[in-house]
Amino acid sequence: MVDWDRERSRLVTHLRERVSDEAVLDAMNRVPRHRFVPERTRRNAYADRPLPIGEGQTISAPHMVAIMADLLALSPGDTVLEVGTGCGYHAAVTAELVGTENVYSVEYHESLASRARETLAETGYGDVSVRAGDGKRGWPEHAPYDRVYLTCAAPDFPPSLVEQTRTDGYLLAPLGDGTQTLVRACKRADGTLAREDHGSVRFVPLQ
Repeated sequence: MVDWDRERSRLVTHLRERVSDEAVLDAMNRVPRHRFVPERTRRNAYADRPLPIGEGQTISAPHMVAIMADLLALSPGDTVLEVGTGCGYHAAVTAELVGTENVYSVEYHESLASRARETLAETGYGDVSVRAGDGKRGWPEHAPYDRVYLTCAAPDFPPSLVEQTRTDGYLLAPLGDGTQTLVRACKRADGTLAREDHGSVRFVPLQ
């Protein structure tokens, strides 16, 4: 019988080498990652690496989820748009930081969106809003968002997502067709973006 709590605690100890924000580390320690991965890969749920979840998609490595949460500087009450729900794990971590009712997530694959909804509900994050659709279009009904992030790589921030971000809000995404760079951008009052690069990454492409 696997002691999942101990495995998760070991992972968080490892993550302290990369992330110092205690709120993010606490969120990582509360979300049961093993509940979000397929049973066939569950034994590796707390290994710090991506895992396949179906439809050619992956659950991001835990360190990348933690780094992205740290860069977004999430606070309780922030409204957040996630593009690329996948299995729902990243959304659950975000929900721990801002509140479940403040997270909106768009997934391209209906099968993944449906499974994510079920898992989120089963693990206590049922108020996270998930829908299937074209992530490039965002979710305008709930805009503007304080934070917008992509869990998949795009050539640049899609214009609709920039439009749906609040002034002084952050966007975060892996950008690039070949070599990818994790980019955080702050939206200025005139609609332009102040960008920062945060290292090379590798993500599945936005669909």
